Amino acid sequence: MFPLQADPTGGGPLALVVTFLLVALFYAFTLHLAATFFIGDVPSQRAAYVAPAPALVSLLLQRWGTTAGIVSPSIGAGIAILATLIADAFAISFVYRLRWSSTVPLTLLHFGFAAVLGFALNNIFGFF
Repeated sequence: MFPLQADPTGGGPLALVVTFLLVALFYAFTLHLAATFFIGDVPSQRAAYVAPAPALVSLLLQRWGTTAGIVSPSIGAGIAILATLIADAFAISFVYRLRWSSTVPLTLLHFGFAAVLGFALNNIFGFF
């Protein structure tokens, strides 16, 4: 079997890599929108540096954290969202070199942009 051969059920390594890249691109786009709105003119590369952190945390917790059966699905979703926000805040603080008094509003603004755009894309294309 080839290492990147797609699994017929859709859960192979190639599917995980493509999903990670798409989620990171989505987070980078929404973070750049939020940072431009909150800070002003910022380079888009900074959003691209931040995006892998929340993407990795959200995908790992979605894949193995919430389906482990340890907690109820709604509590697991809350834990995944909280962990993703924390990873996002640490990455934003480090990459943008912001104090926590500026990092927290930018993180919450990023969450809002991502939620609204994700909801709109879901309604348009029916992903979920």
